[in-house]
Amino acid sequence: MQLFYNSEITKTSQQFTFDKTESRHIIRVLRKKEGDEIFITNGLGDLFTSKIEIANDKRCLVKILHNQSHIKPWNYYLHIAIAPTKLNDRFEWFLEKATEIGIDEITPIICQHSERKVLKIDRMEKIVHSAAKQSLKYHFPKLNEPITFNQFINSEFNGQLFIAHCEETSKKSLKSELKPSTKNTILIGPEGDFSTKEIQQSLEHNFIPVSLGESRLRTETAGIVAVHSVAFFND
Repeated sequence: MQLFYNSEITKTSQQFTFDKTESRHIIRVLRKKEGDEIFITNGLGDLFTSKIEIANDKRCLVKILHNQSHIKPWNYYLHIAIAPTKLNDRFEWFLEKATEIGIDEITPIICQHSERKVLKIDRMEKIVHSAAKQSLKYHFPKLNEPITFNQFINSEFNGQLFIAHCEETSKKSLKSELKPSTKNTILIGPEGDFSTKEIQQSLEHNFIPVSLGESRLRTETAGIVAVHSVAFFND
């Protein structure tokens, strides 16, 4: 099934017109024609079955035949707050794979040791949306604007709170601390790890230090291990 995305489509929509870029992709690349059915999601759990009424590569108009609401396929909420990597492609890889596995919210955090402090959030959103469509997700993760570690740590939290850092201190494995069907917020640091001050701040805000295994992992790998660990635990 080919899945399309648009955040503007709602349950009350009777027809919908794709923008020029998407229209060209549908008509010129996928060679869809009038009468063909296509499937659209708004990323909020709704799947719309539609039929092409006007097959124009500048203005593809579809009629909504029916819609179906889907329950999120995982029974937990996962929020990963992760420092952007120095190389963009590594962070983009994390976004893509985390979305494919299943995640609810991602916040890029700028830490004391972060080597990258600027992100092209529009490009990041496109990667997330593309991965969600490819993996047939009807619930798209929320990608937040980058914020500093201090801003993030002083936010309001609920559920289980974890920090995965590399300092040689007492830590339990993430899988031993997880509880089923809960909200989890996990902090993943930059290549140079969290600073001692940041680790202390997290402890003061009730974050539990955890280990993701015996190996020292790259930032993006640690993020994926955390996402998969929560998914596997709740499976």
